[in-house]
Amino acid sequence: MDNILLYSKLSNLPDNMKSEVSNFIDFLMSKNKKPANHKPKFGSAKGMFKMKKNFDQPIDDFKDYQ
Repeated sequence: MDNILLYSKLSNLPDNMKSEVSNFIDFLMSKNKKPANHKPKFGSAKGMFKMKKNFDQPIDDFKDYQ
C-alpha cells in the first residue's frame, strides 16, 4: 500500500481514532522486535535429538576409503 494513500486516510480520521491507530502501530512494531541479547539456555534442546547406539561405529559405505 502506498504511503501517500495511508497518510490521506489517516488525516481524514478524527483525533481519537488517530491515537488508536498510533497505539496499533506501536503494538505491531513491538511484536516485530526480536530480543537483542537473546542467548540460548544450556540444555534447552534436551530430548529433541536422539543418538543411535551405533553412532560411533564406522559407516559401511565408507569402507573403501578407509
